[in-house]
Amino acid sequence: MKALIDFIPLIVFFYLYKTTEPTNTEHPILQLIGSAGVDNNHVLVATAGLIVSTVIVYGFLFISQKFRLEKQQWFVLLMTIVFGGITLALSDDYYIRLKAIIINLVFAGGLLISPIFAKDKTPIVKKLFGPVFELTQSGWHKLNLAWAGMFGVMAGLHAFFAFVLAGGKYWGEFTAFGDMIVMFGFIAVMFYSLRHHIRKDIQ
Repeated sequence: MKALIDFIPLIVFFYLYKTTEPTNTEHPILQLIGSAGVDNNHVLVATAGLIVSTVIVYGFLFISQKFRLEKQQWFVLLMTIVFGGITLALSDDYYIRLKAIIINLVFAGGLLISPIFAKDKTPIVKKLFGPVFELTQSGWHKLNLAWAGMFGVMAGLHAFFAFVLAGGKYWGEFTAFGDMIVMFGFIAVMFYSLRHHIRKDIQ
């Protein structure tokens, strides 16, 4: 449920992105924030919606999680506010396009180095999936590498759609749904591949 709530800001982003004309400088949200571009106003409006909805969603999570957020939640919130704020301040969508790339690269790097900082050299994925799977130490390291690779691929896809394919024409669509498709697809493959390693006490 919490994972689905995390995607609400992306849905808000996509709705505003698709319903705002790129050249519309009179949009009420633009008037409210005092920002406008030439032909990227759909991105600016969507970015404003993304920031507001992210703050609301993570505010809800902060309260529901007994007044705390996980480290990755703080990181996503900070990155959204910083890169979204720069985008609106400069009326330049280049910075918001960087956000997902950097987030995914940091997650990939964090997974790769997580065994270095663990007392027993166990990767962080064991903490996440230990209640679900029974794996050897080698198995946990392989799963950790798989997750790091997934986030690395996600960063590459975001870069491709943001700056390479058709001049970023399909960036909004991928930003809204790409993460969900890649993430859920990867999780489905993971559970299928590790189906024989699911802990017996939860089967």
